[in-house]
Amino acid sequence: MNIQNKIMLITYADSIGKDLKDLKYVLDNYLNKVVGGVHILPFFPSSADRGFAPMTYQEVDRPFGKWEDIESISKEYYTMFDFMINHISRSSHFFKDFIEKKDTSEYKDLFIKYSDFWTNGYPSQEQVDKIYKRKPRAPYIDIEFKDGSTEKIWCTFDEEQIDLDVRKQVTLEFIKENLKFLCEKGASIIRLDAFAYATKKEGTDCFFVEPDTWEILTYCSDIVKEYGVAILPEIHEHYTIQMKIADKDYYVYDFALPMLVLHALYSGTNKRLIKWLKICPRKQFTTLDTHDGIGVVDVKDLMTDEEMEQTRANLYAQGANIKKKYSSTAYNNLDIYQINCTYYSALGDNDAAYLLARAIQFFTPGIPQVYYVGLLAGRNDIELLEKTKNGRDINRHYYLLAEIEQEVKRSVVDKLFKLMTFRNTYEAFNGEIVVNDQADENILEINFENGEYKTTLLANLRDKVFTISYYDLENKAWKMLDL
Repeated sequence: MNIQNKIMLITYADSIGKDLKDLKYVLDNYLNKVVGGVHILPFFPSSADRGFAPMTYQEVDRPFGKWEDIESISKEYYTMFDFMINHISRSSHFFKDFIEKKDTSEYKDLFIKYSDFWTNGYPSQEQVDKIYKRKPRAPYIDIEFKDGSTEKIWCTFDEEQIDLDVRKQVTLEFIKENLKFLCEKGASIIRLDAFAYATKKEGTDCFFVEPDTWEILTYCSDIVKEYGVAILPEIHEHYTIQMKIADKDYYVYDFALPMLVLHALYSGTNKRLIKWLKICPRKQFTTLDTHDGIGVVDVKDLMTDEEMEQTRANLYAQGANIKKKYSSTAYNNLDIYQINCTYYSALGDNDAAYLLARAIQFFTPGIPQVYYVGLLAGRNDIELLEKTKNGRDINRHYYLLAEIEQEVKRSVVDKLFKLMTFRNTYEAFNGEIVVNDQADENILEINFENGEYKTTLLANLRDKVFTISYYDLENKAWKMLDL
């Protein structure tokens, strides 16, 4: 199914119900007007990181279901699948064969040996310092091969996520084979996870290396294009990177929006948000929440350092059941670029503030994505967090069908569903945005126009009161959306 300008749900295969069949049931019985698409987070057999250390792309992890379940969803909802272009599981048969046979393995060129990559077999401290990394050391693990020899192998993230060498022909063939397979299984769009880390070159920071980045992006895009499938590179970094990708007519993520909306609602001022709405890419997927935390680095220079720090401070002060230690080593999370919290709890579990945040997202250019916890206005799951000691689990509650049946009856969820249905069905959102940049600093006015279809979001950022008006073509009159 082709991509539609309708809201996309983000969910794990076992988070809205226990498996893919339950997910399909919820989609059909509760969400058929609320969402038009679904990003099913990695549903392949995996050894770590909740699916992001795939052992193969050719199988659906058994507890989730079968390919028939994926295809059943993709026939009625446009779908996004993940492809981890930067890495694959240490437990995959590809890496196991490499450990077994080393230089005689047919997969040896999939991986990056330090002894081959660096001129002197190992980087200098200056080169290590230059690498863009999420760990305070050189990105490698020591691997002992069956013959008793050891090598340092490139590993950016978890020790179960071994980096791939996209410079090599065997890797390019691996990419092609799996992208084509995912297209044939019903993907509408394929998300290239950790995309900017995939390109590595000595003497660089090994992050979004140009022109290599554009070459691999073009390569992937050309493969899926014949299937009518699009590519979405996933990158958390300075917003200008998204702008550069958008300039080449690829879809991008709006990862700046979550912090900008929090800043607007905490401070009651519109200045930073309005500036972004006027310049942000139009061909994008917007987010407020994802399976990871609330990104901070993405908003650099769209807000001052002081505004960013104040927004973080406000989140901890005004959020519900959120503490700084949840984003620390104590909870197995070294990622200083993200804050672990549900978006609903970031706004103090306040219904009015949360609905306004979603209204702003839906009036932002692009296709909105709503994470499953946000779909149900989920609170921070402290019980799960303390059970696993994984900071990100605060925003990864498992909903069973009986609980979903109760959650959809909550007033805030009912109103959110009405808002989402309006966003999916009113034609103005296929038109152009017009932002009132002359309004008082605490007033936000966003208009969308598409011919005679017109709608306006008018909000007071201080008291969180808002209205949505739209032109009813059938009755030739303006109406207020009833929430």
